[in-house]
Amino acid sequence: MWSQAISFEKGHLTISGLSARELATQFGTPTFFIDEDHFRDRARAWSKSLNQHFGESAGDVYYAAKAFICTDVARWIKEEGIGIDVCTGGELAVALAGGIDPKKIEVHGNNKSVAEIERAVQVGVKTIVIDSLFEIERVAAAASKHGVRQCVMLRLTPGVEAHTHESISTAHEDVKFGFSIASGAAAVAVAEVLSHASLELRGFHCHVGSQIFGTDSFELAATRIIALMKACKEKHGIELPELDLGGGYAIAYLSGEKTVEPEDVLPSLSAVVKRECAAAGLALPIISIEPGRNIVGPTTFTLYEVGTVKDVLLEDGSTRRYISVDGGMSDNIRPSLYGAEYSAVLADRVSTSAHALSRVVGKHCETGDIVIRDIQLPSDIAPGDLLATPATGAYGRSMASNYNHLPRPPVVAIKNGKARVIVRRENEADLLALDVKE
Repeated sequence: MWSQAISFEKGHLTISGLSARELATQFGTPTFFIDEDHFRDRARAWSKSLNQHFGESAGDVYYAAKAFICTDVARWIKEEGIGIDVCTGGELAVALAGGIDPKKIEVHGNNKSVAEIERAVQVGVKTIVIDSLFEIERVAAAASKHGVRQCVMLRLTPGVEAHTHESISTAHEDVKFGFSIASGAAAVAVAEVLSHASLELRGFHCHVGSQIFGTDSFELAATRIIALMKACKEKHGIELPELDLGGGYAIAYLSGEKTVEPEDVLPSLSAVVKRECAAAGLALPIISIEPGRNIVGPTTFTLYEVGTVKDVLLEDGSTRRYISVDGGMSDNIRPSLYGAEYSAVLADRVSTSAHALSRVVGKHCETGDIVIRDIQLPSDIAPGDLLATPATGAYGRSMASNYNHLPRPPVVAIKNGKARVIVRRENEADLLALDVKE
């Protein structure tokens, strides 16, 4: 759950030797703290494992920018030699600002605008992953306009029910993403792409969902996609050279959970892909993957300050303690959005008090503004105490909002005992900056 640089000594959380209290004093709360070395190590581990298990057929590890991106993180990605997957013009702009070579950029999104497609083609991104028949025409037109032959992949829906929350399951039939294999939509899309001289169909892409433990869903998706690759060879006489198997590898949010590591999934995935390609009479394609949450999630924690504490008598006669912190759904919407679970610790002192059933809540005007629904925390927690929530690197700051006009928190990178702001805290001037004054 915690970054590798974090330790607890006499009740005090420290990261790279810096205590939670001194970090709160210097940077305020709430704040996201990211361990730069841990981020780099995780990116490197996925790249190394992909190369180890797929050899000459290893493609790129594309970091999924939607998890969290800023220009400094983009620079880390560039320096580690991996690629990046972007879904919007904004994410593309940040990737380019961080110095990432367009040839290491893959563009996703189920509703890319014409302007976003134009920009992607113009800067020379490696691949555009096409999600609808309309996009085929739009990408073909943009490529013709700029005099290039654009490499594309088709996002497929292989009909796999991933064992995760419905909101983050993306490969079953009734979703907005991709072309269904079972309905024949994928076969239609293949023929349509091949009819455009300005497009080069490189292969297929699939993303079965997010926060997935185990390998069954990945293996089933690979099996079904390889069968379609075989059908394409038989019908069109082409052997597609690439296969992107997406991401979605789970991380630990709670005690007892285990973060999926590259060696937990890539050996079995490699075996399945090699077996199915051999059975289909296909050469092993270039294999790429897209871990985002799995790289950044475990590297980051959020530090909050407790503002109020109150006890609420429940109908069964028991008591629940409500602990309000200075953030909430504006910096972590996941618990409110789809019931995601987190843990927390008292980060700045030792408590010998008995634990009490507690609910950690935010400061927003919503009953659903809950950070942690049920947790046992020391009964003497009081205003001014610091709480730290681990594993908030993915979909925390990236999904943050200004609800109730609360400025979004900063992101502070920690490396070699030093802390520096890589995304500054918003202020009231930022909140007013977009208002048009007559």
